[in-house]
Amino acid sequence: MRDSSGGSIEAARGPVVPSHAGIMVTVLAVAAAAAVALAAIGTAEAGHLELATAAHAQQGGPERQGSVQELTGSVATNAGVFYTLSDLRRGRTIQVYVEGTSGNLDPIAGLTDNQISGGDLSTAFLTDVERVKAEGRDPIESLPEIYDKYMLAWDDDSGAGHAAVFEYTIPADGDYQLMVARSPVSDTFGDFRLLVGVDAPQVLTGDVDDTGDVIARLDLVHSQFPSYSQIVVGDLTAQSPTTTLKLRPMRQGDRLSARATAMSGDLIPMLVLLDYSGKPIRSANLSGADKSAILEFQPGEDAKNLELSVSAFRAGDRRTAGEYAVALGINEPAALEGRAVEGARPVLLEPVQVDIGVRLEQITAVDQRLEKFGAVAVLEMEWQDPALAFNPDTCNCDVRVFTNDEFTQYAAKRGLQWPQFTLYNQQGNRWVQNRNVVLQPDGSARYQERFTTDFQAPDLDFRKFPFDTQDLFIRVHSLYPVDFFSYHDEPRLTGIGRKLGEEEWSIVDWDTSTETVDGKSRYILGFVANRQVNYYVFKIFVPILLIILVSWFTFFLRDYGKRVDVAGANLLVFVAFNFTVSDDLPRLGYMTFLDAALMGVFIISAFVVVFNVFLKRLEIDGRRDLAERVDRYSIWVYPLLYAIGVAVAYLVFLR
Repeated sequence: MRDSSGGSIEAARGPVVPSHAGIMVTVLAVAAAAAVALAAIGTAEAGHLELATAAHAQQGGPERQGSVQELTGSVATNAGVFYTLSDLRRGRTIQVYVEGTSGNLDPIAGLTDNQISGGDLSTAFLTDVERVKAEGRDPIESLPEIYDKYMLAWDDDSGAGHAAVFEYTIPADGDYQLMVARSPVSDTFGDFRLLVGVDAPQVLTGDVDDTGDVIARLDLVHSQFPSYSQIVVGDLTAQSPTTTLKLRPMRQGDRLSARATAMSGDLIPMLVLLDYSGKPIRSANLSGADKSAILEFQPGEDAKNLELSVSAFRAGDRRTAGEYAVALGINEPAALEGRAVEGARPVLLEPVQVDIGVRLEQITAVDQRLEKFGAVAVLEMEWQDPALAFNPDTCNCDVRVFTNDEFTQYAAKRGLQWPQFTLYNQQGNRWVQNRNVVLQPDGSARYQERFTTDFQAPDLDFRKFPFDTQDLFIRVHSLYPVDFFSYHDEPRLTGIGRKLGEEEWSIVDWDTSTETVDGKSRYILGFVANRQVNYYVFKIFVPILLIILVSWFTFFLRDYGKRVDVAGANLLVFVAFNFTVSDDLPRLGYMTFLDAALMGVFIISAFVVVFNVFLKRLEIDGRRDLAERVDRYSIWVYPLLYAIGVAVAYLVFLR
């Protein structure tokens, strides 16, 4: 334990009770109880420590002075890591140094002279905590007292940052037990580096090389490892005779148990365990002799990307088929009986849920010719991944902030995955105005990017132009399969700006959705844009109406020559006007409502010129009476033609 000055001293001997990472487990339970009772701290769940990987050592032993051994391991929740230090000699000094190497781990280390199960130690430790509480004392403040009772020596934060450092002189020959756990006053987890030395004071600095001596061995009997349990059901058919289950990573010492049982049909299940490369490493019931397949596996080292294949046995020239149930367990033997433990964490690899949203802040342009639109938007993602956790002491900060490409480089350097994406319907470059990632010690991350780019809109339909309504989309596509990251649209991160800066369009509705495409998550922000028609009313339809009225007024003239002149001039004006507005019209392979309107006006204007020439010809031929009788109907036939044209255009294009 530590004295008031922070140096390490020998711990006073107390009643020796089994030492175990359960100390940490119970300590955290204690801390949680104290928090409720005293509001002194937040919830501190009992800490559970994952198995550490012992390094293979060369010949040698702890009797040699200056011996150093380096080991690595991991601390999670509800588990404990124990090492056995065998045949230590009286008078030798043991040095211990433990530091977190990933996550936000704040480690604690302790030494005892007994080897007892973690469950017994947890019970004894909890009893003392309850006693302290009953005495009206703060269990958090009493932790050193309780540690001294159960450990010969211990330390929490004597080293640099949150490193645990102590040394202890062995009082008697024998075996001792070393525990590594997380500090009970902080909810932390992650990997650690452990240095154990015999008469090697340089270990206390943390800067020393492994000498190849075996001082500590992983205690598989007394260590408690995290357990997982799950039952998976499904169907195997002649068309789909195999299914593959992706398992969560396993550490050295973990034991996988699996039992596949036929639930219906004539199914005979088989199990094959595959490593990261797809190579079979265990199998069960390949002969088809049983109605159940039972498989067990214990890796000799940390194992990732394991897959369990469940297949239907082939009987002769046909496959058996039916419903199956697979009971899975890691460090949970109930799976061998086909059972799952209620409330246990799943065995199958679960994707990291990514809350995602896009805020549309501005529409810079809608290019109806190239069928695209430009936008300024903010994309945000929030997720929590223990692999991203860090110890605040490493940066002397509460959070880490990364800008531009710093986070990408940070993750790549550490071999970490994060939900990288592509804008699926992006066209051209994406101009990133700023990109930031805020990382919390527990691995919670918030990604924010403000960008400007063009988006393809191949589904634009301009048949109703300029009275058209367009459905526009921003699609964000994950680069990783859904087994790793799964998108969840978060309303809090999504929205449409009030001032989009695009006067021609207004957003009348929007929604979000997520889907799985080709095994990857896709997020979609869809919005409905209505075209503002004021421009077209004043720039196109009002001038057209004036042209129509001028042509109609000519029918009140009795001088057919003048009418020919006015109608001809009016037609030329319309042609010039048509050329003027053509730049504002989409160049499409189909006709729009406005195209039909302009074409109709052009045809009727040309007809008016021809009609007036016809009347003038009748007058020249001395048949003015006939011309006047025909002209008598033109005043109301002319507007009727436009009325019919508008009705047809409405039925064809706008209905």
